[in-house]
Amino acid sequence: MDFTTSLMAILESNANAEEAVRMEAYMKNRFSYYGIKAPIRKALFKNVVREYIPKLSHNHVIRIANTLYKKPKRELHYCAMELVDQFLKKKYNIADIDFIEQLITTNSWWDSVDFIAKHILGKYLLQFPDQVPLIIEKFSDSDNMWLNRSALLFQLGYKDKTDFQLLCKLCEQHKSSNEFFIKKAVGWALREYSKVNPEAVVQFVSETKLKHLSEKEALKRIK
Repeated sequence: MDFTTSLMAILESNANAEEAVRMEAYMKNRFSYYGIKAPIRKALFKNVVREYIPKLSHNHVIRIANTLYKKPKRELHYCAMELVDQFLKKKYNIADIDFIEQLITTNSWWDSVDFIAKHILGKYLLQFPDQVPLIIEKFSDSDNMWLNRSALLFQLGYKDKTDFQLLCKLCEQHKSSNEFFIKKAVGWALREYSKVNPEAVVQFVSETKLKHLSEKEALKRIK
């Protein structure tokens, strides 16, 4: 039995129809669920991964993730993202950006995009920092809102390594957006940096005409 078949079998055997209804409603019925809560799903996933570790080369991981992403169950999409993060961080190939962009723009919703932006795109760009200007400009200028959001959020885990000048530029570019997920992302990215440099965030917000939601989110941690 291959990795995907094994994973699907173990998830199907742990499906919870009642919980699936709740999960699907929470996600506005955009996706079908097995109904497996995250801690249980992660434990089941870990068991399958442990069995197949020797066979999980870079190309295998990409191929498995692509296969899982074509399946209807949302938990399989989560497993695909976690597999990529677990096995490819610090081991990306520069050409993997096409695969990452495909992940962002396929089955897109806030739960997947936010994970990919921080844990996959963010770590890829730490490995290839010279690619930041080209990729982030492309994503930020895209007509795809989820690529825009990813550009705003990719530095979420960077802390004092955050390029605040770049973040400000991106927030300026999207400050007039009426899209909820963009307004929220602007505020979230600024709020995260306020943990490092609250004064810089306060100054930027005071000098920039942000949407109310963005400003509220940005200053949430600042007394």
